Amino acid sequence: IALKNTQDLHVPRPPEYYSCLVRDLEMLGWNKVAYVDTGLTTVKLKAEDSCGRQHLITLKLNAKYPTEPPDCLVDFPVQFAISWMPQNSLLDIYKQFLAALESLRGFWDALDEIDGKTWVLEPENPARSATARRIAIGNNVSVNVEVDPRHPNMLPECYFLGADHAVAPLRTKLNNNMHLWDPEISLLQNLKDLLEIDFPSRAVLEKSDFAKDCGICYAYRLDGAAPDHVCDEPRCGQPFHQACLYEWLQGLPTSRQSFNVIFGECPYCNK
Repeated sequence: IALKNTQDLHVPRPPEYYSCLVRDLEMLGWNKVAYVDTGLTTVKLKAEDSCGRQHLITLKLNAKYPTEPPDCLVDFPVQFAISWMPQNSLLDIYKQFLAALESLRGFWDALDEIDGKTWVLEPENPARSATARRIAIGNNVSVNVEVDPRHPNMLPECYFLGADHAVAPLRTKLNNNMHLWDPEISLLQNLKDLLEIDFPSRAVLEKSDFAKDCGICYAYRLDGAAPDHVCDEPRCGQPFHQACLYEWLQGLPTSRQSFNVIFGECPYCNK
């Protein structure tokens, strides 16, 4: 049916659509336009927040514009919903975009400091919408921090990864010092104070000092994931990908499974 009606699929938009869109773009200023497709249906606008970070908003316009608002695609950790009336223009969307950028400034400030001053193991190239960071603390020890974009100065969710003997003291310090959290100082400084540590410096150490390969597949990345399980034996401490470890233990006659947890020997030290 679609093939028979190819003419209907490519109905040109009314002339008023194009004249209105071009008028809106001129009113907004061409210096704010990053991209326009040849059919004049997709427009990308660029903006810089008060801290100099560059951002893009992609607008998908339908044939009823400006009676109906365009679909807005942004790289935000929260939903971006625009307020729209038929008499509005792209300039109104742009102003709302700038206001939303400023509302998220504290969130991006906090994560930019973490990205710039610590070794982030995951994600490798975080998008602006990413709310979590896995930060290296030591050899095969890290903390996964989940930040609330609406309240970036509050205590985030923290999950430690590593051998029990290494992460147990960190969990204890976090629980004992939770009352010391100060929303007036930065997220990174709060984490240092609560855990009573200094995160490894980017100026002194390399990422390879913490990014150890999996002991089974001998690779660091497996389907985009870094090794997240570590042998609890203090003299071993070999890291593994969860998927590799699960596959390895399933093949061992000595391993046992209880519900969704599998128990077995370390492939390296047999403990």
